Amino acid sequence: MNAADVLIIGAGPAGAVASALLTAAGRSVIVLEKQQFPRFSIGESLLPHCMRFIEMAGMMQPLVDAGYQHKNGAMFVRNGQYCAFDFRDKFSPGWGTTYQVVRADFDQLLAREAQRLGADVRYRQEILDVEFADGRVQLNAQAADGERSRYEGRFLLDASGFGRVLPRLLNLDRPSRFPVRRSINTHVVDRIADPNYDRNKILIGVHPEHHDVWYWLIPFCAGRSSIGVVARDSFFDGLPRDPLTRIRRLIDQEPALAALLQDAVYDTQVREISGYAADVSSLWGPGFALLGNAGEFLDPVFSSGVTIAMKSASLAAAVLNRQFDGEAVDWEADYAVPLRLGVDTFRAFVEAWYDGRFQDIVFSKRQQPDVKRMIASILAGYAWDEANPYVDQPRRRLDVLAKVCRAQAE
Repeated sequence: MNAADVLIIGAGPAGAVASALLTAAGRSVIVLEKQQFPRFSIGESLLPHCMRFIEMAGMMQPLVDAGYQHKNGAMFVRNGQYCAFDFRDKFSPGWGTTYQVVRADFDQLLAREAQRLGADVRYRQEILDVEFADGRVQLNAQAADGERSRYEGRFLLDASGFGRVLPRLLNLDRPSRFPVRRSINTHVVDRIADPNYDRNKILIGVHPEHHDVWYWLIPFCAGRSSIGVVARDSFFDGLPRDPLTRIRRLIDQEPALAALLQDAVYDTQVREISGYAADVSSLWGPGFALLGNAGEFLDPVFSSGVTIAMKSASLAAAVLNRQFDGEAVDWEADYAVPLRLGVDTFRAFVEAWYDGRFQDIVFSKRQQPDVKRMIASILAGYAWDEANPYVDQPRRRLDVLAKVCRAQAE
Protein backbone atom coordinates (compact mmCIF):
# COMPACT_ATOMS: atom_id res chain seq x y z
CA MET A 1 0.00 0.00 0.00
CA ASN A 2 1.29 3.46 -0.98
CA ALA A 3 0.23 5.90 1.73
CA ALA A 4 0.39 9.67 2.26
CA ASP A 5 -1.50 12.38 4.10
CA VAL A 6 -2.85 13.74 0.82
CA LEU A 7 -3.36 12.13 -2.56
CA ILE A 8 -3.58 14.51 -5.51
CA ILE A 9 -4.85 13.52 -8.95
CA GLY A 10 -3.06 15.55 -11.60
CA ALA A 11 0.33 17.28 -11.71
CA GLY A 12 -0.76 20.42 -13.59
CA PRO A 13 -0.67 23.91 -12.03
CA ALA A 14 -3.37 23.19 -9.41
CA GLY A 15 -1.80 19.91 -8.32
CA ALA A 16 1.73 21.31 -8.27
CA VAL A 17 0.84 24.42 -6.25
CA ALA A 18 -1.37 22.47 -3.81
CA SER A 19 1.34 19.88 -3.21
CA ALA A 20 3.98 22.56 -2.59
CA LEU A 21 1.79 24.38 -0.07
CA LEU A 22 1.01 21.11 1.73
CA THR A 23 4.57 19.78 1.86
CA ALA A 24 5.71 23.16 3.21
CA ALA A 25 3.39 22.50 6.17
CA GLY A 26 4.93 19.07 6.73
CA ARG A 27 2.29 16.96 4.99
CA SER A 28 3.22 13.93 2.91
CA VAL A 29 1.82 14.13 -0.63
CA ILE A 30 1.60 11.69 -3.53
CA VAL A 31 0.65 13.18 -6.89
CA LEU A 32 -0.72 10.77 -9.52
CA GLU A 33 -0.58 12.05 -13.10
CA LYS A 34 -2.09 10.13 -16.02
CA GLN A 35 0.26 11.48 -18.67
CA GLN A 36 4.02 11.75 -18.99
CA PHE A 37 5.33 15.31 -18.82
CA PRO A 38 6.02 17.35 -20.86
CA ARG A 39 2.65 17.22 -22.59
CA PHE A 40 0.54 19.73 -24.53
CA SER A 41 -2.06 21.89 -22.80
CA ILE A 42 -3.94 25.05 -23.71
CA GLY A 43 -4.13 28.04 -21.36
CA GLU A 44 -0.83 29.68 -22.25
CA SER A 45 -1.44 33.30 -21.25
CA LEU A 46 -1.11 33.63 -17.48
CA LEU A 47 -2.72 36.40 -15.42
CA PRO A 48 -0.70 38.49 -12.93
CA HIS A 49 -2.63 37.12 -9.94
CA CYS A 50 -1.03 33.73 -10.70
CA MET A 51 2.30 35.17 -9.63
CA ARG A 52 1.12 35.46 -6.04
CA PHE A 53 0.34 31.75 -5.84
CA ILE A 54 3.61 30.77 -7.52
CA GLU A 55 5.35 32.99 -4.98
CA MET A 56 3.46 31.35 -2.09
CA ALA A 57 4.46 27.92 -3.39
CA GLY A 58 8.16 28.82 -3.42
CA MET A 59 8.47 28.40 -7.19
CA MET A 60 9.15 31.96 -8.34
CA GLN A 61 12.87 31.93 -9.09
CA PRO A 62 12.79 28.95 -11.49
CA LEU A 63 9.91 30.67 -13.32
CA VAL A 64 11.89 33.90 -13.65
CA ASP A 65 14.97 31.97 -14.80
CA ALA A 66 13.00 30.12 -17.49
CA GLY A 67 13.01 33.16 -19.81
CA TYR A 68 9.34 33.17 -20.77
CA GLN A 69 7.74 36.03 -22.70
CA HIS A 70 6.71 38.87 -20.39
CA LYS A 71 3.06 39.94 -20.30
CA ASN A 72 1.74 43.26 -18.99
CA GLY A 73 -1.75 43.45 -20.42
CA ALA A 74 -4.30 42.64 -23.09
CA MET A 75 -5.10 44.24 -26.44
CA PHE A 76 -8.56 43.94 -28.00
CA VAL A 77 -9.35 44.62 -31.66
CA ARG A 78 -12.68 44.73 -33.51
CA ASN A 79 -13.19 46.07 -37.02
CA GLY A 80 -9.93 48.00 -36.88
CA GLN A 81 -10.63 49.57 -33.49
CA TYR A 82 -8.12 48.81 -30.72
CA CYS A 83 -8.27 49.01 -26.93
CA ALA A 84 -5.39 48.13 -24.60
CA PHE A 85 -5.52 47.27 -20.91
CA ASP A 86 -2.26 47.69 -19.01
CA PHE A 87 -2.36 45.39 -15.98
CA ARG A 88 0.16 47.59 -14.18
CA ASP A 89 -2.48 50.34 -14.13
CA LYS A 90 -5.18 48.57 -12.15
CA PHE A 91 -7.42 49.04 -9.12
CA SER A 92 -6.30 46.07 -7.01
CA PRO A 93 -2.91 45.77 -5.31
CA GLY A 94 -0.57 43.00 -6.36
CA TRP A 95 1.42 41.83 -9.34
CA GLY A 96 0.81 43.70 -12.60
CA THR A 97 2.94 41.55 -14.87
CA THR A 98 3.28 37.86 -15.62
CA TYR A 99 4.35 35.54 -18.47
CA GLN A 100 3.05 33.88 -21.60
CA VAL A 101 4.17 30.27 -21.55
CA VAL A 102 4.27 27.09 -23.55
CA ARG A 103 2.28 24.97 -21.14
CA ALA A 104 4.23 21.77 -21.83
CA ASP A 105 7.35 23.48 -20.47
CA PHE A 106 5.61 25.50 -17.76
CA ASP A 107 3.66 22.60 -16.30
CA GLN A 108 6.78 20.44 -16.26
CA LEU A 109 8.66 23.23 -14.45
CA LEU A 110 6.00 23.45 -11.73
CA ALA A 111 5.80 19.67 -11.33
CA ARG A 112 9.57 19.44 -11.09
CA GLU A 113 9.54 22.14 -8.40
CA ALA A 114 6.80 20.30 -6.54
CA GLN A 115 9.06 17.24 -6.48
CA ARG A 116 12.01 19.33 -5.29
CA LEU A 117 9.86 20.69 -2.47
CA GLY A 118 8.95 17.20 -1.28
CA ALA A 119 5.99 15.85 -3.25
CA ASP A 120 6.14 12.31 -4.64
CA VAL A 121 5.03 12.81 -8.25
CA ARG A 122 4.25 9.65 -10.21
CA TYR A 123 3.49 9.78 -13.93
CA ARG A 124 1.45 7.55 -16.23
CA GLN A 125 -0.93 6.57 -13.44
CA GLU A 126 -4.57 6.26 -14.53
CA ILE A 127 -7.12 6.32 -11.70
CA LEU A 128 -9.50 3.37 -11.94
CA ASP A 129 -11.71 3.75 -8.85
CA VAL A 130 -11.90 5.45 -5.48
CA GLU A 131 -13.38 4.54 -2.10
CA PHE A 132 -14.03 6.65 1.00
CA ALA A 133 -14.41 4.86 4.35
CA ASP A 134 -13.53 5.39 8.01
CA GLY A 135 -12.00 8.79 7.40
CA ARG A 136 -9.62 7.46 4.73
CA VAL A 137 -9.55 7.44 0.95
CA GLN A 138 -8.29 4.56 -1.14
CA LEU A 139 -7.88 4.42 -4.89
CA ASN A 140 -6.54 2.05 -7.50
CA ALA A 141 -4.32 3.25 -10.31
CA GLN A 142 -2.97 1.53 -13.40
CA ALA A 143 0.40 2.28 -14.98
CA ALA A 144 0.99 2.37 -18.71
CA ASP A 145 2.41 -1.17 -18.60
CA GLY A 146 -0.78 -2.45 -16.97
CA GLU A 147 0.60 -2.78 -13.44
CA ARG A 148 -1.93 -1.76 -10.78
CA SER A 149 -1.19 -0.05 -7.48
CA ARG A 150 -3.33 0.85 -4.48
CA TYR A 151 -2.97 4.20 -2.71
CA GLU A 152 -4.32 5.41 0.61
CA GLY A 153 -4.54 8.85 2.17
CA ARG A 154 -6.37 11.02 4.65
CA PHE A 155 -7.73 13.32 1.91
CA LEU A 156 -7.99 13.45 -1.89
CA LEU A 157 -7.63 16.53 -4.11
CA ASP A 158 -8.74 16.19 -7.73
CA ALA A 159 -6.60 18.45 -9.91
CA SER A 160 -7.15 16.35 -13.05
CA GLY A 161 -8.31 19.30 -15.17
CA PHE A 162 -10.32 18.32 -18.24
CA GLY A 163 -9.86 14.69 -17.20
CA ARG A 164 -12.38 15.40 -14.40
CA VAL A 165 -11.69 12.12 -12.64
CA LEU A 166 -13.83 12.48 -9.51
CA PRO A 167 -16.80 14.16 -11.24
CA ARG A 168 -16.86 11.13 -13.53
CA LEU A 169 -16.37 8.47 -10.84
CA LEU A 170 -18.71 10.09 -8.28
CA ASN A 171 -21.38 11.30 -10.72
CA LEU A 172 -20.83 14.97 -9.84
CA ASP A 173 -21.03 16.33 -13.39
CA ARG A 174 -23.84 18.67 -14.34
CA PRO A 175 -24.38 20.60 -17.59
CA SER A 176 -22.66 23.94 -18.00
CA ARG A 177 -24.84 26.98 -18.46
CA PHE A 178 -22.73 27.99 -21.45
CA PRO A 179 -23.53 26.74 -24.97
CA VAL A 180 -21.20 24.24 -26.62
CA ARG A 181 -18.27 26.03 -28.21
CA ARG A 182 -15.23 24.78 -30.10
CA SER A 183 -11.64 25.96 -30.06
CA ILE A 184 -9.21 25.36 -32.93
CA ASN A 185 -5.60 26.28 -32.21
CA THR A 186 -1.95 25.76 -33.06
CA HIS A 187 1.54 27.19 -32.62
CA VAL A 188 3.37 29.04 -35.40
CA VAL A 189 6.63 30.76 -36.21
CA ASP A 190 4.84 34.09 -36.37
CA ARG A 191 7.36 36.24 -38.33
CA ILE A 192 5.51 39.37 -37.22
CA ALA A 193 7.31 42.39 -38.67
CA ASP A 194 4.93 45.17 -37.59
CA PRO A 195 7.00 47.55 -35.38
CA ASN A 196 3.85 48.62 -33.53
CA TYR A 197 2.95 45.11 -32.43
CA ASP A 198 3.29 44.70 -28.64
CA ARG A 199 4.55 41.22 -27.77
CA ASN A 200 3.96 41.96 -24.07
CA LYS A 201 0.20 41.67 -24.49
CA ILE A 202 -2.21 38.96 -25.55
CA LEU A 203 -4.20 40.07 -28.60
CA ILE A 204 -7.90 39.21 -28.62
CA GLY A 205 -9.62 39.80 -31.92
CA VAL A 206 -13.33 39.80 -32.76
CA HIS A 207 -14.69 38.41 -36.01
CA PRO A 208 -15.82 41.36 -38.17
CA GLU A 209 -19.27 39.86 -38.83
CA HIS A 210 -19.89 37.41 -35.97
CA HIS A 211 -19.10 39.16 -32.70
CA ASP A 212 -19.43 36.00 -30.63
CA VAL A 213 -16.52 34.51 -32.59
CA TRP A 214 -13.10 35.55 -31.31
CA TYR A 215 -9.40 34.95 -31.84
CA TRP A 216 -6.35 34.84 -29.64
CA LEU A 217 -2.76 35.62 -30.53
CA ILE A 218 -0.40 34.81 -27.66
CA PRO A 219 3.24 35.66 -28.38
CA PHE A 220 5.95 33.47 -26.91
CA CYS A 221 9.66 34.15 -26.85
CA ALA A 222 11.90 33.24 -29.81
CA GLY A 223 9.43 34.46 -32.43
CA ARG A 224 6.72 31.89 -31.86
CA SER A 225 3.04 32.36 -31.02
CA SER A 226 -0.09 30.48 -30.11
CA ILE A 227 -3.11 31.27 -32.25
CA GLY A 228 -6.68 30.10 -31.84
CA VAL A 229 -10.30 30.69 -32.80
CA VAL A 230 -13.35 30.09 -30.59
CA ALA A 231 -16.94 29.82 -31.82
CA ARG A 232 -20.08 27.76 -31.41
CA ASP A 233 -19.87 24.34 -33.01
CA SER A 234 -22.35 25.32 -35.72
CA PHE A 235 -20.07 28.13 -36.93
CA PHE A 236 -17.59 25.55 -38.20
CA ASP A 237 -20.15 23.89 -40.45
CA GLY A 238 -19.21 24.48 -44.07
CA LEU A 239 -15.57 25.19 -43.33
CA PRO A 240 -12.89 22.89 -44.79
CA ARG A 241 -12.45 19.65 -42.87
CA ASP A 242 -8.67 19.83 -42.99
CA PRO A 243 -7.67 21.48 -39.66
CA LEU A 244 -4.78 23.51 -41.10
CA THR A 245 -6.86 24.85 -43.99
CA ARG A 246 -9.68 25.57 -41.57
CA ILE A 247 -7.65 27.67 -39.13
CA ARG A 248 -5.88 29.57 -41.92
CA ARG A 249 -9.23 30.35 -43.54
CA LEU A 250 -10.52 31.68 -40.22
CA ILE A 251 -7.41 33.79 -39.56
CA ASP A 252 -7.79 35.37 -42.99
CA GLN A 253 -11.30 36.54 -42.01
CA GLU A 254 -9.97 38.90 -39.31
CA PRO A 255 -7.97 41.67 -41.03
CA ALA A 256 -5.71 42.63 -38.10
CA LEU A 257 -4.56 39.05 -37.43
CA ALA A 258 -4.35 38.26 -41.13
CA ALA A 259 -1.93 41.18 -41.59
CA LEU A 260 0.20 40.27 -38.58
CA LEU A 261 0.42 36.59 -39.55
CA GLN A 262 0.75 36.94 -43.30
CA ASP A 263 4.24 35.40 -43.27
CA ALA A 264 3.67 32.91 -40.44
CA VAL A 265 4.96 29.35 -40.73
CA TYR A 266 2.45 26.74 -39.57
CA ASP A 267 4.77 24.03 -38.29
CA THR A 268 2.74 22.49 -35.46
CA GLN A 269 -0.26 20.16 -35.27
CA VAL A 270 -3.61 21.95 -35.34
CA ARG A 271 -5.80 20.87 -32.42
CA GLU A 272 -9.51 21.17 -31.74
CA ILE A 273 -11.45 20.87 -28.51
CA SER A 274 -15.22 21.07 -28.24
CA GLY A 275 -17.65 21.18 -25.33
CA TYR A 276 -15.00 22.23 -22.83
CA ALA A 277 -17.30 24.20 -20.50
CA ALA A 278 -18.10 22.07 -17.44
CA ASP A 279 -19.74 22.30 -14.01
CA VAL A 280 -20.36 20.11 -10.95
CA SER A 281 -23.03 19.67 -8.30
CA SER A 282 -20.49 20.18 -5.50
CA LEU A 283 -16.86 21.26 -5.21
CA TRP A 284 -16.20 19.04 -2.21
CA GLY A 285 -17.44 16.08 -0.23
CA PRO A 286 -16.35 13.92 2.71
CA GLY A 287 -12.66 13.30 2.13
CA PHE A 288 -12.23 15.16 -1.16
CA ALA A 289 -12.23 18.51 -2.93
CA LEU A 290 -12.14 19.49 -6.61
CA LEU A 291 -9.55 21.96 -7.85
CA GLY A 292 -9.53 24.13 -10.97
CA ASN A 293 -11.02 22.68 -14.14
CA ALA A 294 -11.95 19.46 -12.35
CA GLY A 295 -14.63 21.56 -10.68
CA GLU A 296 -15.73 24.07 -13.27
CA PHE A 297 -14.33 25.50 -16.48
CA LEU A 298 -15.94 28.61 -17.93
CA ASP A 299 -14.33 29.74 -21.18
CA PRO A 300 -10.85 30.64 -22.44
CA VAL A 301 -11.66 34.24 -23.43
CA PHE A 302 -10.12 35.91 -20.36
CA SER A 303 -7.43 33.28 -19.69
CA SER A 304 -8.89 32.64 -16.23
CA GLY A 305 -8.32 28.87 -16.08
CA VAL A 306 -4.84 28.73 -14.54
CA THR A 307 -5.67 31.56 -12.12
CA ILE A 308 -8.78 29.74 -10.86
CA ALA A 309 -6.77 26.51 -10.63
CA MET A 310 -4.06 28.11 -8.49
CA LYS A 311 -6.56 30.02 -6.34
CA SER A 312 -8.44 26.79 -5.65
CA ALA A 313 -5.16 25.08 -4.75
CA SER A 314 -4.25 27.81 -2.26
CA LEU A 315 -7.71 27.79 -0.66
CA ALA A 316 -7.88 24.00 -0.41
CA ALA A 317 -4.37 23.68 1.02
CA ALA A 318 -5.13 26.28 3.68
CA VAL A 319 -8.35 24.55 4.74
CA LEU A 320 -6.70 21.14 4.70
CA ASN A 321 -3.76 22.28 6.82
CA ARG A 322 -6.18 23.68 9.39
CA GLN A 323 -8.15 20.43 9.34
CA PHE A 324 -5.03 18.34 9.86
CA ASP A 325 -4.06 20.63 12.76
CA GLY A 326 -7.29 19.66 14.50
CA GLU A 327 -9.35 22.76 13.76
CA ALA A 328 -13.02 22.54 12.87
CA VAL A 329 -13.44 23.50 9.22
CA ASP A 330 -16.41 24.03 6.95
CA TRP A 331 -15.47 23.13 3.38
CA GLU A 332 -18.50 24.92 1.95
CA ALA A 333 -17.92 28.18 3.82
CA ASP A 334 -14.13 28.06 3.84
CA TYR A 335 -13.49 26.71 0.34
CA ALA A 336 -16.45 26.52 -2.03
CA VAL A 337 -18.03 29.91 -1.26
CA PRO A 338 -14.77 31.91 -1.46
CA LEU A 339 -13.73 30.13 -4.65
CA ARG A 340 -17.09 30.73 -6.33
CA LEU A 341 -16.84 34.47 -5.60
CA GLY A 342 -14.11 34.87 -8.20
CA VAL A 343 -15.48 32.22 -10.55
CA ASP A 344 -18.83 34.02 -10.59
CA THR A 345 -17.07 37.31 -11.31
CA PHE A 346 -15.33 35.78 -14.30
CA ARG A 347 -18.63 34.16 -15.32
CA ALA A 348 -20.36 37.56 -15.43
CA PHE A 349 -17.59 38.94 -17.63
CA VAL A 350 -17.69 35.91 -19.97
CA GLU A 351 -21.47 36.24 -20.34
CA ALA A 352 -21.10 39.95 -21.06
CA TRP A 353 -18.41 39.23 -23.65
CA TYR A 354 -20.60 36.89 -25.68
CA ASP A 355 -23.81 38.93 -25.48
CA GLY A 356 -21.92 42.04 -26.59
CA ARG A 357 -22.12 44.18 -23.43
CA PHE A 358 -18.46 43.85 -22.53
CA GLN A 359 -17.38 44.47 -26.11
CA ASP A 360 -19.40 47.71 -26.09
CA ILE A 361 -17.56 48.69 -22.91
CA VAL A 362 -14.12 47.78 -24.26
CA PHE A 363 -14.55 49.63 -27.54
CA SER A 364 -16.30 52.68 -26.08
CA LYS A 365 -14.61 55.94 -27.09
CA ARG A 366 -15.42 57.56 -23.73
CA GLN A 367 -13.82 55.26 -21.19
CA GLN A 368 -13.58 56.43 -17.60
CA PRO A 369 -10.02 55.92 -16.28
CA ASP A 370 -11.11 54.80 -12.79
CA VAL A 371 -13.58 52.28 -14.21
CA LYS A 372 -10.99 51.03 -16.69
CA ARG A 373 -8.60 50.35 -13.79
CA MET A 374 -11.30 48.33 -12.02
CA ILE A 375 -11.90 46.26 -15.15
CA ALA A 376 -8.15 45.86 -15.67
CA SER A 377 -7.99 44.27 -12.21
CA ILE A 378 -10.51 41.61 -13.23
CA LEU A 379 -8.67 40.95 -16.48
CA ALA A 380 -5.45 40.64 -14.45
CA GLY A 381 -7.08 37.91 -12.37
CA TYR A 382 -8.04 39.81 -9.21
CA ALA A 383 -11.61 38.54 -9.33
CA TRP A 384 -11.70 37.97 -5.57
CA ASP A 385 -10.98 41.59 -4.54
CA GLU A 386 -14.27 42.58 -2.93
CA ALA A 387 -13.14 46.20 -2.68
CA ASN A 388 -13.60 46.33 -6.46
CA PRO A 389 -17.23 47.21 -7.32
CA TYR A 390 -16.99 44.91 -10.36
CA VAL A 391 -16.38 41.98 -8.01
CA ASP A 392 -19.02 43.02 -5.51
CA GLN A 393 -21.79 43.35 -8.12
CA PRO A 394 -20.37 42.34 -11.49
CA ARG A 395 -23.60 41.76 -13.43
CA ARG A 396 -25.31 44.95 -12.31
CA ARG A 397 -22.21 47.06 -12.84
CA LEU A 398 -21.61 45.64 -16.32
CA ASP A 399 -25.28 46.16 -17.25
CA VAL A 400 -25.22 49.80 -16.19
CA LEU A 401 -21.88 50.54 -17.81
CA ALA A 402 -22.84 48.86 -21.10
CA LYS A 403 -26.04 50.92 -21.29
CA VAL A 404 -24.05 54.11 -20.74
CA CYS A 405 -21.54 53.15 -23.41
CA ARG A 406 -24.27 52.27 -25.89
CA ALA A 407 -26.08 55.57 -25.22
CA GLN A 408 -22.86 57.51 -25.79
CA ALA A 409 -22.28 55.71 -29.07
CA GLU A 410 -25.68 56.70 -30.48
